Amino acid sequence: MGNTHSNENKSLQNSKLAEGGNIAEQNSLGYCYENGIGTTKDEEKAFQWYLNVAEGGNSSGQNNLGNCYFNVIETTKDEEKAFQRYFKSAEGGNSRGQNNLGHCYENEIGTTKDEEKAFQWYLKSAEGGNSNGQNNLGNCYFNGIGTTKDEEKAFQWYLKSAKGGNSNGQNSLGNCYFNGIGTTKDEEKAFQWYLKSAEGGNSNGQNNLGLCYFNGIGTIKDEERAFRWYFK
Repeated sequence: MGNTHSNENKSLQNSKLAEGGNIAEQNSLGYCYENGIGTTKDEEKAFQWYLNVAEGGNSSGQNNLGNCYFNVIETTKDEEKAFQRYFKSAEGGNSRGQNNLGHCYENEIGTTKDEEKAFQWYLKSAEGGNSNGQNNLGNCYFNGIGTTKDEEKAFQWYLKSAKGGNSNGQNSLGNCYFNGIGTTKDEEKAFQWYLKSAEGGNSNGQNNLGLCYFNGIGTIKDEERAFRWYFK
């Protein structure tokens, strides 16, 4: 009950500040409406607040608006508009926008495929501390996307992503330890990182953790636990 009242009060405070023209609070209010935090979920209101913030030049709001266009949140899917908003967000220095822009260039979303630009934007995002950008940069180094293949650099960026709590990065780091990619092979460490990834809800991590239990990799063989993680 206490948390509910706290969330409601926070949402009310955000609403008053947002209506007063506070850009950061407008963006926060959009997030609250999008995810039903402290208020009833309302994607239409979320979209409108993100639009207001983006038009005010806020890089975080531009990224969120790009997500609306990309994920069809109260608007028609429009990859070109998503790309444009991610581009503005990225140029404004937003690490999430930079990562999303890299994803657009890598996968030809709303723009021409350009792996070198994808790499450059992932690099900016990663250097800005974004764990998704760090994992994606690791993928670039591992697969030679827009840069020279370098397994040691891939490992280093996966490590940063994993330590930042990113479940994809944790799974990628587990793969490195399991296969000896850019580091010494270590099945116990592989198991520990797969476990963290799996507990974070990552389906690849859950599958790999199941494989560890099924085959006794880095842990004691346990087919019942293997089944439970495969099921998840």
